[in-house]
Amino acid sequence: MRAEHTTPGSTGSPWAIVAAVLAGCWTVAVTVLAQTGGWAVDQVVLIGGLDRLVPLWPVVCLFTVLLIAAAALPLALVPRSSTVRVTGRLWLAGALVLGVLGLLRTIPPVHHEAYLAALAVVAVLLTVVTTRLPSHVLGPGRHGGMPEHTAGGPRDDPGARATEQGGRPDGHPSVVTLLAVAAGLALLLPWVWLGALGGLVETVLAGLGAAAVGALAAALLGARYWARFEVGEPSRPARLVLVGGLVSGVVLLLVGAGVGHSGAQLPLLVTLPPVGFVLAALRAVARRPAGAGGPAPTVWLVGLGVFGPLAFTDPEEVSLLLVGTRDVPFWVAAATGAGLAVAVVLAIGYGLLLARRSARAPSRVLAAASALTLLVTVGLVGTTVGQPGLHGERLFVLLREQADLSGVSGGPGRAGRDARAGEVYRRLVDTADRTQTELRRDLRRARLPHTPYYLVNAIEVEGGPAVRAWLSRRPEVARVLVSQRLRPLPMPADSATGSAPPPSGPPWNITMLGADRVWSELGVTGAGVTVGSSDSGVDGRHPTLTQGFRGGDDSWFDPWNGTRAPTDRSGHGTHTVGSAVGRDGIGVAPGAQWVGCVNLDRNLGNPAAYLDCLQFMLAPFPPGGDPFRQGRPARAPEILTNSWGCPPIEGCDPRALRPATAALEAAGILVVAAAGNTGPFCGSVQDPPAPYPDVLTVGAVDDRRRVTAFSSRGPTATGAAKPDLVAPGKDVVSAMPGGGYAVLDGTSMATPQVAGVVALMWSANPELVGDLDRTRRILAETADPVETDAASRDQTDECGGAANIAGAGLVNAYAAVSAARN
Repeated sequence: MRAEHTTPGSTGSPWAIVAAVLAGCWTVAVTVLAQTGGWAVDQVVLIGGLDRLVPLWPVVCLFTVLLIAAAALPLALVPRSSTVRVTGRLWLAGALVLGVLGLLRTIPPVHHEAYLAALAVVAVLLTVVTTRLPSHVLGPGRHGGMPEHTAGGPRDDPGARATEQGGRPDGHPSVVTLLAVAAGLALLLPWVWLGALGGLVETVLAGLGAAAVGALAAALLGARYWARFEVGEPSRPARLVLVGGLVSGVVLLLVGAGVGHSGAQLPLLVTLPPVGFVLAALRAVARRPAGAGGPAPTVWLVGLGVFGPLAFTDPEEVSLLLVGTRDVPFWVAAATGAGLAVAVVLAIGYGLLLARRSARAPSRVLAAASALTLLVTVGLVGTTVGQPGLHGERLFVLLREQADLSGVSGGPGRAGRDARAGEVYRRLVDTADRTQTELRRDLRRARLPHTPYYLVNAIEVEGGPAVRAWLSRRPEVARVLVSQRLRPLPMPADSATGSAPPPSGPPWNITMLGADRVWSELGVTGAGVTVGSSDSGVDGRHPTLTQGFRGGDDSWFDPWNGTRAPTDRSGHGTHTVGSAVGRDGIGVAPGAQWVGCVNLDRNLGNPAAYLDCLQFMLAPFPPGGDPFRQGRPARAPEILTNSWGCPPIEGCDPRALRPATAALEAAGILVVAAAGNTGPFCGSVQDPPAPYPDVLTVGAVDDRRRVTAFSSRGPTATGAAKPDLVAPGKDVVSAMPGGGYAVLDGTSMATPQVAGVVALMWSANPELVGDLDRTRRILAETADPVETDAASRDQTDECGGAANIAGAGLVNAYAAVSAARN
């Protein structure tokens, strides 16, 4: 057989070049489509309220590797050109790296520290494997397969050995390493400006993971690789930068696609590929006597480029749930765009200034000054216009013993309700004080900030995985959940406003319920009853709501932002309160009063924030007051409207808030909750508090009395039938911040209308206040039948019957109030 005499570094025949170009385009297209598609599926599952698809990323990774291998493997074996073969082998190796790292996404996003630790370990192992590959796999060096050294340098020269390590014989960083550090800090700058760090452990692990990924990139793009593009004496730097940079950019795309939980890898698909050209330019400098190279420049440059999105972004917040305003997805996109611009400028600038044949390596002083300037700039930006500090998740610690509320009793009406609420409050506080004493003492000794709760016997604690392990082993602790915390934004999210015209009279939903007839014919508007709203807030200055605010120093609580007056940026809470008690025709009970609490910030919550508000509703307290000592159960609202749910991604498990709703039930406070918008799937009433038996769960119908497709269905995980009732939830007009109006859809819109109907009932007959069983019975007996859309049902069992689609039917305000009077 004729021996191959292709010159090392030659590109081979035109057909081989065309094949390489096509394979590269195929690799890029498959990678980008697979990663964005996998993330999109994750988001659809999240928004749909479905169980997390654990096999999703293993399947995506498997098909990605197979599709890339279909193009890269022939390229690695067939062409005569060793350069083309090495290119195919390198892309195949990158695909395998993507496949292995992508498997780590089976770790739940809520355990981000565990993911980052696994990323660091696996990347190190892959680095070891890559460096131990035979030299012919990624291509021999220019000198017959011998390791490459500085041009003209003898193999046993100490300076050459230092060069291979990226330093100088005196132990100081080389010019190339300093230039790589400067470029890496420039890539990091947009993330420091627009992002925010998580907790201490999370940040440290992100740094270790980024360094390990940088080392892996250095192992893939080592001297054996670059030697393939250094042809001639002296070599042609333009070819090195253009061709070598393009091939290495595809490799970095593959590596970046495997880094980060679902969502965190998307910025790397954009910002890492141009870094290949920067590395090529640095390689051109490293070949000069004053340059010095080795793996360190790649480790620093790629590591810092990966550290930005890995450390300064919470992947759970890169979500379609937050795209409506300038929230985390917007700022991630902005940082990604800025990072791409920086990478392109670096690629062009380094290529033109450093990779010309006539260019001389910059002085070490200039390179060091550049790196130091960028380091100072990053520090100043992070501490001034950035979001300084650590913003990690917290832990929600549930204790084993919960308060015994059996036997709590009281007389009829408001006085009886107040007596029951007072007794429940006393028992809850006594139980929490007694059982939390030792744990609180140990937390103070360990200097771990914490917040105790009594409505659920629990404590929220600042801490990471080590603290979680320590708490989980304590005998008084039942389980430890993660209480999600949002990272701060560079600028506040835009405040929602409404563009719909104000209604000229009672809208269709009010007339469908017959609430307008209750006002005009029965003379009942809800006067004397207070409705409590736990939501995104309330615009207390809206014309339809300002007169209904109860006032005093215990009618508003904002555990997120500490505001002292009713405010709302999202608009969700203003809309729901308007549907319950708003005037000018939009609210079911316009004569009732309202109190408010903020349990959602930027449309997300956590177990502690939800509990903050439910606890405030049981026993309101003044601003800055101690809920344990200054609660006022006699000031508790009679009815609570809750258009929210706490899914696992926010930290809740199915039992997290169960003691809270049981306590409110014992206190005679009616909890009305949204079923959720994850229909038409059966069994989609999942997120607390909707599935709980002591909650009045509400689904949604449209203006034709049909259950909407989005309205969640039962049965619950325990087999209970849910929802309990349905109410208008599609095209509902109500108030929005700034005095405007908007038309919104959702079971969130239906829920406050049922709360308003109960307010009408209790206003008509104050003896019913606190009599939850009789109130539920009247609502069910007076409800109207509705049409359940067959197209939205599970065709096999119809969700176990109509009760799991529409409950008792459509609430009828006129009939319910009439029955309550009798």
